[in-house]
Amino acid sequence: MKKIFNPASVRRPFGNYNHGLLVPPGASLLVTSGQLGIGLDDTVPSDITAQAELCFEAIKAILEEAEMSFADVIRISGFVTRREDFPAYMAVRDRYTLDPKPVSTLLVIGGFTRPEFLVEVEVTAAKIL
Repeated sequence: MKKIFNPASVRRPFGNYNHGLLVPPGASLLVTSGQLGIGLDDTVPSDITAQAELCFEAIKAILEEAEMSFADVIRISGFVTRREDFPAYMAVRDRYTLDPKPVSTLLVIGGFTRPEFLVEVEVTAAKIL
């Protein structure tokens, strides 16, 4: 069982995530590379929501191949190129994440390898054996 840490001495999280999660010994660990909003046919949607959905669908496929699910995700790192895309990204993230909510970091960055990319997401998951 993962243990949640949101100390009273630390401001509550801004969104649907936790400040800390403790995974017990013996858990299986999966770390993904950053996933971009690009389809199998190399198309890149022009909006943040569609790109974020592609990112999370790719992560879902990786998790499933590792015999895990979003219930096993303990950390999400998201990167967006525009501050105004925070709400749309977080709405997609919140649709995919399950309880206990993972820890989460979201950064605004200058860009990705291709200018049409608006978001990249990577996760760490731990499955308790």
